[in-house]
Amino acid sequence: MPFKYAERLQMLPQYLFAELDRIKSEQIALGNTIIDLGVGDPDLPTSGEVVDALKSAAIDPLNHIYPSYSGMDKFREVAAEWFHKRFGVTLDYKRQVLSLIGSKEGIAHFPLAFVNPGDVVLYTEPGYPVYFASTIFAGGTPYALPLTRKNNFMPSLESIPAQILEKAKMLFINYPNNPTSATADGAFFKKVIAFAKKHNIIIAHDAAYSEIYFGEKTHSILEYPGAMDVAIEFHSLSKTFSMTGWRIGFACGNEELIAGLGKIKTNIDSGVFQAVQWAGIKALTRGDALTEPLRKIYEKRVRMVTSALTAAGLEPFNANATFYIWTKLPDNIDSMSFTMKLIQQAGVVVSPGIGFGKSGEGYFRISVTNKEDQIQKACEKIAKVLAKG
Repeated sequence: MPFKYAERLQMLPQYLFAELDRIKSEQIALGNTIIDLGVGDPDLPTSGEVVDALKSAAIDPLNHIYPSYSGMDKFREVAAEWFHKRFGVTLDYKRQVLSLIGSKEGIAHFPLAFVNPGDVVLYTEPGYPVYFASTIFAGGTPYALPLTRKNNFMPSLESIPAQILEKAKMLFINYPNNPTSATADGAFFKKVIAFAKKHNIIIAHDAAYSEIYFGEKTHSILEYPGAMDVAIEFHSLSKTFSMTGWRIGFACGNEELIAGLGKIKTNIDSGVFQAVQWAGIKALTRGDALTEPLRKIYEKRVRMVTSALTAAGLEPFNANATFYIWTKLPDNIDSMSFTMKLIQQAGVVVSPGIGFGKSGEGYFRISVTNKEDQIQKACEKIAKVLAKG
């Protein structure tokens, strides 16, 4: 018998990346070679030290039990220590830190704790699709704040209509930003905090890329006065330590917001496998000793691609963080058509800007999570496709 999806699923936009996967598989089946620069999944392996920590913990029967919903005390304590060392902010690990099965899980569940039907959730666009989806699942109304080259990919808080602000409950921001790679400074975070306090809005800051920076260190919103009154911040070990498949991260910030997310998790999951938490402890303890080598590799790749795309006549945003390059297309080319052409004519996969929301149209995103020779070859192929017109 035919089954009908729930309305919440029907409200989600078409997932264009599924169509890209289909066409990619089709090309592979035809015997064509594919260079995938679409997905932000690090090709650099997890540190052997972290892997060894997992091995040791996995054979210990004490770690074979149900894990705590909020996370092992030791993991949260070490996360708080890492946070203090990195950002200079002191956290009460028992009340202000919560372990996550990857930051995506926390972001997806967070609106369930605070958003009621009819509440508006503000989010930046182009952006991580989970902000929109999690709002829909919670019964809220998403309201996009466009990020444009003109505003340096920062949201215009002043442009939000009064009737929207009256209903606004939450604001999702993400810096360093995916997909644009833009970074935020202290002045921006202070402005957002003042805005949230004035309008009684919760700030949810996705800081998954905080450790992929080139040159000046990026910032946590929790560094600034008043943030602890209104903000929760999501951190991930995935990009930071090349641990995407391990599914571990943490949320930190205002203890009421942490407690609310914790209540949702208590009713939905059973926490992170303790052996993975021990591996996370090793990663956080080693900190920069593990992340600095990764940053150097990503920066080299980003600069190489930026130079190649500029030479090909495109306009890449000059990235100082993340491992993405957000690139403007010529005005007469839409992002999905360009992406399809690259796959079919050059065997190169990139992400169409429209896949990150309608504000992403006219751009595409390259991820440098592939071997250098493959990235170089892909750039040459992209230039040839552009030259053909």
